[in-house]
Amino acid sequence: MKIYFAGSIRGGREDAALYFKIIDHLKLFGEVLTEHVGDPSLTSAGDDGPSDKFIHDRDLDWLNASDVIVAEVTTVSMGVGYEIGRAVESGKKVLCLFRPDSGKNLSAMISGCDALTLSEYSVLEDVKTAIDRFLGS
Repeated sequence: MKIYFAGSIRGGREDAALYFKIIDHLKLFGEVLTEHVGDPSLTSAGDDGPSDKFIHDRDLDWLNASDVIVAEVTTVSMGVGYEIGRAVESGKKVLCLFRPDSGKNLSAMISGCDALTLSEYSVLEDVKTAIDRFLGS
């Protein structure tokens, strides 16, 4: 299985360590095409490619090649929202993970979308359970 993990880069890297742990769990189910999202050395400058066009085209290639998308949506990110929208439009299965105790508001475009699965969590074990259910179904 090819998995596309989406998490904030330019929107803020405060959850990078969490992304790393989520990606590590996702690897139990298949190949994570976007492992770099969990790399702690990747900054909010988003310098993971030679140009923005390169990053866009590469990431869309990965998104199109993936079987499923798992997105951590607690940190607001236009890029993650764009990726989720593209995935929903193409009929891919999408799991969105949100931490309500973060003090942040979840976009209605995510919480109101019946075409994706939304799972709220407070600890990493809840994330693992949500992923296990989503990818096991």
